[in-house]
Amino acid sequence: MILLRLLITLNSKLAHRRSDRGQATAEYALILLGAAAVAMLLVSWVTKTNRISNLLDAVFRHITGLVS
Repeated sequence: MILLRLLITLNSKLAHRRSDRGQATAEYALILLGAAAVAMLLVSWVTKTNRISNLLDAVFRHITGLVS
């Protein structure tokens, strides 16, 4: 019983000394990985559908139509 109390006390004292400083860095890394994955999916979708190319062509046609 005394050993159990000693272990609980020691554990609670050590728990106060633990730091969460590296946790924020890990969270930022996961967010960056998620953003990179979304960007890769978006780029692969855009290259397969040619929507950006069509959009730029339409804008260029519209601008040249205004100038003419």
